[in-house]
Amino acid sequence: MILIGDKVATIDDFDHRMIQNSFERQVLETLLNSSVTHTYRSRGEVVFEMQFRSAITASARELYYSGAQFADFYKSRCNPMFWNLMPDGAFQLRQGVPPAEAIVDIFRNGRIYAFECATAMIIVLYKAALRMLPPVKFNTLFADIRLWGWKYDADLRIVHNIPSQYIPGDIRYVKNPDVNPLTPEWQGENIVDMGDGMYFGHGLGFRTLPGIIDALARRRRPGAMRMPYLLETATRPGFSYLYQFATMRLEQEQNVLLFDDQLENSSLSLDEYNKKQEELLKEYITIRFPQS
Repeated sequence: MILIGDKVATIDDFDHRMIQNSFERQVLETLLNSSVTHTYRSRGEVVFEMQFRSAITASARELYYSGAQFADFYKSRCNPMFWNLMPDGAFQLRQGVPPAEAIVDIFRNGRIYAFECATAMIIVLYKAALRMLPPVKFNTLFADIRLWGWKYDADLRIVHNIPSQYIPGDIRYVKNPDVNPLTPEWQGENIVDMGDGMYFGHGLGFRTLPGIIDALARRRRPGAMRMPYLLETATRPGFSYLYQFATMRLEQEQNVLLFDDQLENSSLSLDEYNKKQEELLKEYITIRFPQS
């Protein structure tokens, strides 16, 4: 269930303009049909989360096709024009380089880069944030990026817990308890839930969950008895927090401004305007629609 303010939302509260693809519809229907109450301050915040989750899956696909390689921390590589490679394998943003440009370079020149799966997930989240936020705001929020495992900027507001419900676009983890000690980098795999029964893991590509488990099982120590398994935890960015930095709020986009003869203005939703259009045209001298 979705609760916006004190009102329970239905599918009719979200017209086709707010749902850009089948993945976003799947996220919305998951939230609406849930026995768990998901609380939001506005309809725009719901749409922002839908779109952000879609951006996470799109960024995962981009990373896969970028050609970036899988490697442990000791064999990490990066583009020295944008990043300093630190002794521990971390990528530290070079001084004077805009963070947005450095993140984009990973996807543009992926073959120059190599990193492990946790770093890959953080890169995916940064790229998704860049899709959702103005570049200037992105550069302000993430001015000193350091990429190393699950190290990330506090403004991503990452939540890592056992959620009341799993939603497409979540990041999950498959643990490999009997990993071969010669390849400790395969002790587990961080994966993005792509929403269609497939998961993306850096180094493994797109596979079903059984496919991920099977790939890790092949990387166990000789004589191993325990199979890899999916942990109950999920990782998500702080959608509600990041929403305040979005280019436009959906509610603002959908509002109509009304001006009386004293040029005092008020606003109402586009749906409300459509219902009272004839009456409003008589009472107000100017009605300004938002830009499409």
